[in-house]
Amino acid sequence: MSPSPEPGRPAAGDPDAVLARLNFELPPERIAQSGAEPRDTSRLMVVGDTVSDHVFRDLPQLLRPGDLLVWNESRVIPARIMARKPLDAHGHGGGQVEVLLLREEERHVWSAYLKPAKRAGNVLFLGEHRAEVVGQQADGARLLRFEHDITPHLDDIGRLPLPPYIDAGDSDDRWRERYQTVYARAPGSVAAPTAGLHFTPELLAALDRRGVERAQVTLHVGAGTFKPISGPVREHVMHAERYSVSAQAADAITRARAEGRRVVAVGTTTVRTLESAWNGERVQPGEGDTRIFITPGTRVNVPDLLITNLHLPGSTLLLLVAAFAGEDRIRAAYDHALADGYRFYSLGDAMLLENTSR
Repeated sequence: MSPSPEPGRPAAGDPDAVLARLNFELPPERIAQSGAEPRDTSRLMVVGDTVSDHVFRDLPQLLRPGDLLVWNESRVIPARIMARKPLDAHGHGGGQVEVLLLREEERHVWSAYLKPAKRAGNVLFLGEHRAEVVGQQADGARLLRFEHDITPHLDDIGRLPLPPYIDAGDSDDRWRERYQTVYARAPGSVAAPTAGLHFTPELLAALDRRGVERAQVTLHVGAGTFKPISGPVREHVMHAERYSVSAQAADAITRARAEGRRVVAVGTTTVRTLESAWNGERVQPGEGDTRIFITPGTRVNVPDLLITNLHLPGSTLLLLVAAFAGEDRIRAAYDHALADGYRFYSLGDAMLLENTSR
């Protein structure tokens, strides 16, 4: 990464230029293939005017009594399924199609990526469950209509959809638990809100003893969240993702802000949820779809601190953290991570960032 003046100032200006300046080469061996064990022994970089190294279980000492920790309690569903085509009248066909279910768009109709892609009218069998291709979305996802609710059957026919840079091996069993946060409750994501993977029940108990409060929101992570930006930033289309904020969570956030207590977002999905629910004065309870795209120069209104992993170059998430903490601080953090052996991406290490956008 190239040097930049005025360290610590919020990123502003052309997001394409920011993304280019934040580009970096990552050796493949730095992509974490397994999470730290125990989870809270992963490394934690604290990024402010200076950069300091910690272990994630140090978090209670890094937060203050009264801080409000907000996390995304979405749960990853077993959305990757090997389907088969039906046999024709001559007993031919029956080939396999890889299906990645994305979300239920309407009753019994799911959007899905198919490999190889199929036309409307084609029929697939996911286990013993019949689905017909009934449409196509702008991004190439197909619409599959099932004859009944497929959700209760996913545990039996599907696998967790791990990111392509993780070598999953043949066994799905260990990932069923490891690729979930310990507080995951609401099924619906096709990728984990990975900043939360560092928490353990013991760490949550230590945060309670410290006097750190907590609130939960939900954003069901879609496959498009991690899609690299392949052209001009202004032309990048964010996939819609469903979020919900309960009245209890909205009230907890409002009270914390009114009392001058810090709001600590666990993960970029939590930031996107809070900013989507922000009405200019407070976080509103409710649910909806969001395509929010936070880029340098954007004011991030709600969270004061952000816990996040180390992201891909050329990604929307890298732009989000640059908007949140400032381009120069993010450059310093990534330079330090590259030089000091930090592990990257979903199963890697974490950072604690301060909001400099407001």
